[in-house]
Amino acid sequence: MTKEHKSGALPEQDRSDTIALPSRVAGSSSLDRLVDTARDYARAAASENTLTAYAKDWAHFARWCRVKGAEPLPPSSEMIGLYLADLASGAGGSPALSVSTIERRLSGLAWNYAQRSFTLDRKNRHITTVLAGIRRKHARPPVQKEAILAADILAMVATLPYDLRGLRDRAILLLGYAGGLRRSEIVSLDVHKDDTPDSGGWIEIEKQGVLLTLNAKTGWREVEIGRGTSDQTCPVHALEQWLHFARIDFGPMFVGTSRNGKRALGTRLNDKHVARLIKRTVIDAGIRAELPEKERLALFSGHSLRAGLASSAEVDDRYVQKHLGHASAEMTRRYQRRRDRFRVNLTKAAGL
Repeated sequence: MTKEHKSGALPEQDRSDTIALPSRVAGSSSLDRLVDTARDYARAAASENTLTAYAKDWAHFARWCRVKGAEPLPPSSEMIGLYLADLASGAGGSPALSVSTIERRLSGLAWNYAQRSFTLDRKNRHITTVLAGIRRKHARPPVQKEAILAADILAMVATLPYDLRGLRDRAILLLGYAGGLRRSEIVSLDVHKDDTPDSGGWIEIEKQGVLLTLNAKTGWREVEIGRGTSDQTCPVHALEQWLHFARIDFGPMFVGTSRNGKRALGTRLNDKHVARLIKRTVIDAGIRAELPEKERLALFSGHSLRAGLASSAEVDDRYVQKHLGHASAEMTRRYQRRRDRFRVNLTKAAGL
């Protein structure tokens, strides 16, 4: 066994070789092209952020194994169970990880083993019993970000200037809020279908509003965003203004601007821009001003737009669920920070 195999390292140049012709099959130009195509699809199976996280998960586990005098390959359910226990206990001076982070680490290890042609039995009792105990002892309700409500988003938008950069950021906030979009979905949009290879969807502007077609976490979905009551608060008008003055008619919809904010560049915005924009405008608008600035910044994130729509829309929950692309009503309710609790009283309905 080579040193590389023992350590479990999987360099970038070797990842593309994990999909290849069987040794017994003679190569040909058409088969070689299919191998290249298959490798392209394999690379698109997970997002770049996910792959980066999985690579870090494996590096951490391999390093932990070396410290303990063990090898990461082949997979050992007993060692994985010990590793999870170590993560949860915070032994060795490292901070204890949350249950969700530990579960993510386990998913990363399973993926990494699969790439190396091994199978990690996640149902093995050495893993399941330890993980069940971690959940029981350490699980906490999920930390939810503050929802940005209608009055908040209007105050945030009002802080933006009317130069090109301000038009862009105004469109991002209003479209993200009205669409209940994830920050990655906002920046992945193109003007047309198939404009760029890294597109996550496209738009169609119509008289009644704008139709977004998104390649989201749960698959393709359409999001209808209607026009607002005034141009000042209308997400569709804000989008039209940005596209017109930025002279964008092809490719990524939201791009960077020149240093003076007067010229649109061709580079697609990173989703971190959305998070920074939200935090900056929350501070500028004086939202939750009674709290120290550090606490205010920690309360809001990209998900605050999504939670804000779910909490503010006065419509049947089924419409909100469809709009957000949730598979269950329970998931939608998690996003509703201020819903009408006890609206349905099953105690009285049951005759008590």
